[in-house]
Amino acid sequence: MASSARYWVASLPVHTSKQAVWTNLQSSITSQAFDTPLYRFSAPDLRVGTLDSLLALSDDLVKSNTFIEGVTQKIRRQIDELERVTGTDGSPPTVDGVPVDSYLTRFVWDEAKYPTMSPLREIVDDIHLQVARIEDDMKIRAAEYNNVRSQLNAIYRKQSGSLAVRDVSNLVKPDDIITSEHLVTLIAVIPTYSQKDWLASYETLTNFVVPRSSKKLHEDNEYALYTVTLFGRVADNFKTSAREKGFQIRDFENSTEAQEDRKNEVEKLKHEQDAMMGSLLQWCYASYGEVFSSWMHFCAVRIFTESIMRYGLPPSFLAVVASPPLKSEKKVRSVLESFCDDANSSFWKSDDEVVIAGLGGESEVYPYVSFTINVV
Repeated sequence: MASSARYWVASLPVHTSKQAVWTNLQSSITSQAFDTPLYRFSAPDLRVGTLDSLLALSDDLVKSNTFIEGVTQKIRRQIDELERVTGTDGSPPTVDGVPVDSYLTRFVWDEAKYPTMSPLREIVDDIHLQVARIEDDMKIRAAEYNNVRSQLNAIYRKQSGSLAVRDVSNLVKPDDIITSEHLVTLIAVIPTYSQKDWLASYETLTNFVVPRSSKKLHEDNEYALYTVTLFGRVADNFKTSAREKGFQIRDFENSTEAQEDRKNEVEKLKHEQDAMMGSLLQWCYASYGEVFSSWMHFCAVRIFTESIMRYGLPPSFLAVVASPPLKSEKKVRSVLESFCDDANSSFWKSDDEVVIAGLGGESEVYPYVSFTINVV
């Protein structure tokens, strides 16, 4: 099962130089929360546009992030499920050959894929559209795989279930069956507790039943499988009388060719399932990396946009990634807040916890930009 890691992406206002803020932040974290890894997050200078466009984009960022994060987690869960079914424990997914946590902490913007001079809305829409295509592709691939798997499971249930539902053809041997111009052999499924009743009554359920012709072929915890031989012209009457007494007459094919066809069908489905499973797993590994990369580019747009909205123009902020243990979270929050003494950030400061639903994607709002990334 995949382990998870929790990261904060945050930005702090810069009034001197980014390097000076970074050096001071490193020193503060080391002295107060030494167990917290800290990294710079490479958010590029993007095209700001108008204030109205930033406001409109900011409203959509949280919803888009929820969608992209959800697709990432869906693919990861599918990987876990496939590995559970196969009994394998593959290597964790990567992004361009790099572990996902390393990709996050060493993120570099892909200028060729997302030109920084493109409008922010265009970049966000491109990312959203790409992830949506991958999600649609995954739904189709997973549905095809699950369809084959369901067919196989249905066959296995018939082969391994109780005698009331399973295929009994493989329990009946050719010499158990008598077939002639006038005689037929039927297969009866009898509740275990009713076997004495069956043996005492089957000869009288209708006329023309061959005496002492019933033979037990198989028994499980609930039912026993018997044969009975009678004249073919009274078979329907016998079935009706048997049902009235709680005996089930099972249909089956006494054909070696039919049994061979069923065996071949199972082998074909197994081969198809294995091939589709391998293909789907390989696709999931590749697509997870692609979606995760798109998500990190989206986070770069988000940290840039929310930092402009928080600190104003021109863009002057330091973006960082931190991964504090639970016991150090309050200390790290306190350190980050200590870097926010300017007028643009002081509004958000409070001795008490500030809670403003829906702003910045977090229920807790801080004097600096901050949101959480859960990596699985």
